[in-house]
Amino acid sequence: MSVTPAEALIDVPRRIAAQGLAPGETVTLTARTVRGPGVPWRAHVRVQADAAGTVDLQRDAPLAGGSYEGVSAMGLLWSQAPEQPGAPREVFGAELAAPLATEFTLERADGTRLNASMVQQLAAPGVTRREVRERGLSGTLFLPAGPGPHPAVMVLNGSGGGINEPRAALYASHGYAALALGYFKSPGRSDYISDTHLEYFETALQWMHEALKPKGGFIALSGQSRGGELVLLLGSLFPEMVSAVIGYVPSALVHSAQNACDPANGPDSRNGPAWIFRGQPLPHQWEDNRTATWAPWDEGPEPRRHTQAMLTALGDEQAVERARIRVERINGPVMLLSATDDGSWPSSLYSRMVSERLAAHGHPHPVRHLDFEGAGHAIVFPYVPTTQLTYRHPVSGRLSTTGGAPAANAHADEASWAGVREFLQQATSKLT
Repeated sequence: MSVTPAEALIDVPRRIAAQGLAPGETVTLTARTVRGPGVPWRAHVRVQADAAGTVDLQRDAPLAGGSYEGVSAMGLLWSQAPEQPGAPREVFGAELAAPLATEFTLERADGTRLNASMVQQLAAPGVTRREVRERGLSGTLFLPAGPGPHPAVMVLNGSGGGINEPRAALYASHGYAALALGYFKSPGRSDYISDTHLEYFETALQWMHEALKPKGGFIALSGQSRGGELVLLLGSLFPEMVSAVIGYVPSALVHSAQNACDPANGPDSRNGPAWIFRGQPLPHQWEDNRTATWAPWDEGPEPRRHTQAMLTALGDEQAVERARIRVERINGPVMLLSATDDGSWPSSLYSRMVSERLAAHGHPHPVRHLDFEGAGHAIVFPYVPTTQLTYRHPVSGRLSTTGGAPAANAHADEASWAGVREFLQQATSKLT
């Protein structure tokens, strides 16, 4: 049994294969990875060897009854589920940017076993990591190997808060100086998204330009979910400091604090502002909205779909227009990544609203929208588990579903990252 390559970046597909079996022999393949706070995740399939006695997951579809169906070279990774029911769904390590080790076992009918292993790296050799606390910032900087200058990316998380080190480490592994910036639920910051002052991100952009001196002055923004909303918003407010925008499952509208609100703000805190700019809260889609109601979320069956409440707010055209992000002010190319079965909010519709607004205003830069059929809100990057579709929100604790199905989500993970890498390569191709 072999896994090739045995050690590489997490976005590199592997060949999982075995030889020397009996022709037509049926074997069981198992993959086990320890993730998060020491939780084992596992997947298994039964596969029949060919006439030459070989098994190759790049070629062979498993027999019925396993963790996934159809040919998928990395199916034993994305179809993994926690061995312990109710375990945290963190798919990375206790140290977020640390390598992930997976053990593979091939078991034959007579009980004999073959073993192999692989390592998925988030940081390539030579990538450096350091915490950033200058000027009140709360982040982690990953720098590529080799001398700069490098183009830069700011990475922003969604409504779970925290610092997205895995994505920043992977950006750095592909040549970008990447600042994973926390804006709540990170050291020195509030535990809630409520009343986040956008000048904080202005300071971060200024710091990146001054401290990193990125190649050609290029800084892209990459954010997911509320971070996807945020990067479009920041690109519109600070166009002179932002070169490109990448919105993973973003919003076309400014939203209220929602599930990441500060409960101390009162019973209507989820309807309070998330973003403050120049001392004033930004108008959001729930503000003075005649059709918006939380009833589909509050009263719906669990796991609830947050999207159903978000759709009610779109009935008030005036409120929607007040909350629209002025994306036409962005001075650079825009990448949008969405999913048609998004359970958290209608990212597919929102992304179309963004691209249509850009087109209507004659946006002079490239706009690319990848919309993934049947996928859900949790678009990450390749070859991590996609099976945990329901979860308790890390701030509100409410049970909901991100939507999608594991195979569709795995496709979105892989294709989105390929699209983002191509987008950034084109955006930076002429930098000097």
